[in-house]
Formats: sequence, structure tokens, C-alpha cells
Amino acid sequence: MVVVFMVLALAVLGGLHWYLWRRLVRDTTARPGVSRRVGTIAVVGGPLLMFAAVASERTGAPFRLQQVLAWPGFLWMALSIYLMLALLVGEAVRPLLRRALDRRSAPAPEPEPSDVREAAHVPAGAPVPAQAEAPGRESEPPSGTPTSASAREPAPASPSRRLFVSRVVGGAAAVAAAGTVGYGTYGVLSGPKVKRVTVPLAKLPRSAHGYRIAVVSDIHLGPVLGRGFAQKVVDTINSTQPDLIAVVGDLVDGSVKDLGPAAAPLAQLRARHGSFFVTGNHEYFSGAEEWVARVRELGLRPLENARTELAHFDLAGVNDIAGEDEGQGPDFVKALGDRDRNRTCVLLAHQPVQIHDAVDHGVDLQLSGHTHGGQLWPGNFIADLANPTLAGLERYGDTQLYVSRGAGAWGPPTRVGAPSDITVVELASKQA
Repeated sequence: MVVVFMVLALAVLGGLHWYLWRRLVRDTTARPGVSRRVGTIAVVGGPLLMFAAVASERTGAPFRLQQVLAWPGFLWMALSIYLMLALLVGEAVRPLLRRALDRRSAPAPEPEPSDVREAAHVPAGAPVPAQAEAPGRESEPPSGTPTSASAREPAPASPSRRLFVSRVVGGAAAVAAAGTVGYGTYGVLSGPKVKRVTVPLAKLPRSAHGYRIAVVSDIHLGPVLGRGFAQKVVDTINSTQPDLIAVVGDLVDGSVKDLGPAAAPLAQLRARHGSFFVTGNHEYFSGAEEWVARVRELGLRPLENARTELAHFDLAGVNDIAGEDEGQGPDFVKALGDRDRNRTCVLLAHQPVQIHDAVDHGVDLQLSGHTHGGQLWPGNFIADLANPTLAGLERYGDTQLYVSRGAGAWGPPTRVGAPSDITVVELASKQA
């Protein structure tokens, strides 16, 4: 089944790139030449770099090679999506543009006999002299003289007109796609913005009213987002002066050996009641045990299916579902089974789908990430189908779930329609 899926995926991807080549390269070049060769190399080389970037990251290739391949490969991934979408819109525009050009190039209508009579001052009913015919108009052939079919049928669109339409549509698609990806990449690289959410909790004591938790997920340090990006995230979190910091998974895409220096700024995180960490699925692609040990060295406290009793509420954390393959999956009983349910409980769990177990164990608030808010529109529609909550705050029975869109990005360092965020969740007591 895996082989069949891979073959089908490659066939679909190949077909889509053939369509890109046809519309952007073949149809916009009059004949084979330098422009067509360069365009063909770009359309063929882009997906090859994309596959190489993903493969180098998954197989643990030398980190320098991952960095070289990541930028062009992952950016092509995003660019090809928006080139495809823009060209599909162009298919609807193309016939309208052709019709407009046909109207502009249509010959002027021949004057009616009455117009000719007026121009020649011929009385009504008198024959129109030959010299009074419209200037430039040839005399009609005598009755019975054969006329060619080509003279009666409209001429097909000229090659130059088809080329012009293809260049306009292809150029507009390229500009739109490049602008979308460029703006989305700038948004990620400039760092996440702070979002603030107030969450009322029935059992929270009045003394904890206004307690602030800085929630950050999906930083995705790797071959593209490195130490400089980590420093921006840390500075943004510290600027909110939170009471507690919750890092809810997918911190890295790579080994401690390669990304240890990139994660070093996390040691600067400052919060009154400390910083806590739970694993995401990408930690299990990157050596979860080593990363748990590393974040502990940086001053964060990992919650591996564990709970700590703070002054005003319980804070618990469970491992990500991806850890099940390594015997390190989530254990809600271990984390929550013996707690006092009269106390408020806040749970850190990377994936929103873990909310159902949280409800069963009487959790008051679950903090998650994982979805990226879809990251690249229209991917949000797919992500929404796979997760109970895509982003934001929702209620499930007596349990509330907040999902952050995340601070970074996986694959392309690009977000479209799903801006990155660090969320300050302010707890509100209903007794206040």
C-alpha cells in the first residue's frame, strides 16, 4: 500500500508540474530557445530540490547539506502551490482576455446604402453610382460569381495573439505567486506576534485571577530557522512578562548535535513560576530523549506524563502521540489519575486530538499547538478536517481547548492566511 501511494503521489506531482511547465514555459515561448531551456530547468529542478530537502532532513544528512537544500527546496514547495492556484484562476481569465482582443481587432462595419446615398447626395430611389461607394470598398462581385469560403468565415486567432494571452496570464500568475510567498516568508522571518486570550475557569481561586501563561508551540528550529529566530521568540515571550511559560511541542527538526546551539537562547526564558515543556511529534523524529535532556539543561522543566501542583492550580503534561512507536506515548492516568479534581487543572498536550482524553480526566483547560492554523492557505481546510480545533479557543463539555497557530513553520518558512503567534493566556476566576 505504501508503494502504491508513493507511485500515485509521484504521478499526481508529475502531472501538476507538467501543467506548470506547459502554461509557464511552453505556452509563453514562441519557439525552443534559451528562455524555454531555462524555464524547463527551473520547473524540473524545483521539485527535485524539494524532494532532496525533505529527504536530507529525514535521513539525517550532514547539516550543512540540509541548509543548502532547504531554502530553494522548501520555497519551491510553497511557490508551486500558489503558481498552480494562480494558473487555475488564469484559466477562467484566458477566454475573457481573448474575447476582448477579438473585439478590438474586429474590422469596422461596412456602411449601409443609405449612408452612401447621403454621402454622395443621391436622391432616394436613384441608383448609387459606382464612384459613390464607400472609399476603399471594393465593388461586390456580380451575382453568381463564386466567393471563397475563407472570405466568409472568421479567421482563427493568430499565433501572436495566443502568445500574448499566455504571457499575460503566466506573468500575472508568477507575480501573484512570488508576491504571496515573499510576503508569507517575511511574516515568518520577522518573528511571531503576541496574541492575548482570556479564559474564565470555574474552579480557579480568586487569588489566581489574571494569571498569565505564555504559550508557544511549533518553533521548528532546523536548517532554515536557526539561532537568530530562537532569539526573536525568546525576546518576544520575555517582553510579555508572563507568570509561566508553556512550550507545547515541535521545538526542533533535527538532532541535538546539529541544533543545540540554535536552541541555546531558550536558557534566557524568564517567568515567575518557570518554563515547562512537552514533546511534539517532531521531537520523536529528532531524538526525543536527547532533546528532553537538553531542554532540562536550558532551564525548562519537561512534563513527561507528569503533573506539578502550583499554588493555585495543577499543571500537567503528556507526551505526544508519536511517542507511542517508541513506547513513550501519552499516559493520562499517570499524569492525572490521582489528582484532586476540586483543583483547577491546566494540561499541556501538543496535539488538539488529545482533548477527548482530557475531557475524560476532568481537565479544565488544555493548551496545544500542532496545526499551524493550516500554515499555507488553503491547507487550513485540510488541517481543520484532521483536528477538532484548528486554532483559537473552544469548549468541549466542561473542558476548554486553546490551540496556538505556532511561532515558526515546518517546511517552507512561509505562512499564508495563518500568521504565527505567541499567545498570552490570561486565566480568569469566576469568583473575582
